[in-house]
Parts: sequence; C-alpha cells; structure tokens
Amino acid sequence: MSRHKVMSESLKQEIAKRLDVNEIVAREGWGGVSSRNCGNIVREAIEMAERSRT
Repeated sequence: MSRHKVMSESLKQEIAKRLDVNEIVAREGWGGVSSRNCGNIVREAIEMAERSRT
C-alpha cells in the first residue's frame, strides 16, 4: 500500500498549535497524538480548505 502525503508538515504543525497538541507532537511525535485529536486536525484542515475556496 502506497502512502501519500495529503497535508504538508507545516500545515499539520500550524493546526497542532491551534489545537494545543503541539507539545505532544514535540515530545512523542505524531504517533502520540490521540485519534480524537488527529480527527480534529483533519477536520480543521478540511474547514480551512473549504474557506479558501470561497
């Protein structure tokens, strides 16, 4: 199975800061982020993309 980057690292970092999970990422890497917070990051990225289209 091929893995493609959908979100840039800088965008993920920006959103992680907004959602106050950047400390977890710094300490444990992305694997330490809960699935709930990962979902929140994805949701925020989708909302940002939708806002940029209008």
